[in-house]
Amino acid sequence: MWRIATSRTATADELRVALSSLFSLESLAFEDVRAGAVASVVPSLTQAWVRAVEDAAGATPLVCSAKTAEGLFDADYPRPAEIGADRVADAVAARVLYGAPVVVVDFGTATNIEVVDSEGRFRGGVIAPGVQTSANALFSHGARLPVIDLVVPPKVIGTSTVEAIQAGIMLGEADRVDGLVRRIFAQLGYEAPVIATGGLAPVVAPHSSTITAVNSELTLEGLRLIAARAEA
Repeated sequence: MWRIATSRTATADELRVALSSLFSLESLAFEDVRAGAVASVVPSLTQAWVRAVEDAAGATPLVCSAKTAEGLFDADYPRPAEIGADRVADAVAARVLYGAPVVVVDFGTATNIEVVDSEGRFRGGVIAPGVQTSANALFSHGARLPVIDLVVPPKVIGTSTVEAIQAGIMLGEADRVDGLVRRIFAQLGYEAPVIATGGLAPVVAPHSSTITAVNSELTLEGLRLIAARAEA
């Protein structure tokens, strides 16, 4: 698993070069790839990633959506086509790995909360600004605020500007998630396991009272499951 920055203007050739470098670092060969899957929430990049995989590995990847995940993804949702690919993959993996009901908290560019009810149906969820997105907004609008590491401070009452910002962003995120999850439980009428994923999940989860497990590869596992079913 690798994490790379998203450039909305990246071309298929640029993406293929990036993939080639990452594969080389792990002594992997494109010739060993037999299938691929793409979950993109940046429409301008979806086709670029599809072509990059096709050109590099000779395999046309599945593009994740509520439609291509049919059979693994059942949605009680007015317009399933608008559900983001990452949300679909998270919900599929969570249901398969943890059963239903289950709630997923994905700490990415946005902090997404996905809800699968006791009958295994995707009910919807919450989309909020992500930790890094919120931090960037704060730094860009506060000329005198320092850019800080996104770590949890030793105590909530900060005794420096850095600690105060870290408490507000990191502990604030944990409490925001807990508050939203409790509201979700109240609406459902029952509680459920809460699975955290995304880059900052291991940092935020220990300070949450509702998150029950961390699975950093949940989205990728959902993609794998969807692609495998499509292949079968």
